[in-house]
Amino acid sequence: MSGNEIPQLSGTGPLSGPASNPAPEPSGVDLARVALRAAKEQARARGAAAQEKRQARRGGGLRSGARADGRDPLPLGAAINRLITERGWETPAAVGGVMGRWPQIVGEDLAKHCVPLRYDEDPGERVLTVQCDSTAWATQLRLLAPRLVARLNEDLGQGTVRMIKVLGPGGPARRFGPLRAPGSTGAGDTYG
Repeated sequence: MSGNEIPQLSGTGPLSGPASNPAPEPSGVDLARVALRAAKEQARARGAAAQEKRQARRGGGLRSGARADGRDPLPLGAAINRLITERGWETPAAVGGVMGRWPQIVGEDLAKHCVPLRYDEDPGERVLTVQCDSTAWATQLRLLAPRLVARLNEDLGQGTVRMIKVLGPGGPARRFGPLRAPGSTGAGDTYG
């Protein structure tokens, strides 16, 4: 056969009938190699267990050496980043950073009148709740919400914020004092 020809399958093989060349059974030398390899692995495991026992008796467990390992001290920033990654807090930390940079993201004028309150990180929700100090600013923020969601997702990663919930100003606290009209419902009552 030349180097470019494709060999043709014959009628014998694993799918067509009994195999013409069964796999050779391991001979004595091969069995000895397998047994030696298994014995070496068991000896290594026993040696490691004995080493741990000796170190535990000496009152220490593993000792720090010249090379870096997982027990070495870390700079504060690296330790915090490692903790955030291990606990899966990447998204809440990123959103918290956005709340800290709110004036740079939305602009100084809007930031003076609208404050982010909370972020619902539930995968089905992902809602950023913002409260405004007047209904005019709440309306303005509702109009800007789609562009603001796109800007936040650009910073945080696609799909991090799906919706912005805008809250208007809260009404006055309900205080029911001694000078209350009978049957009134509080400060929102029109008496008429």
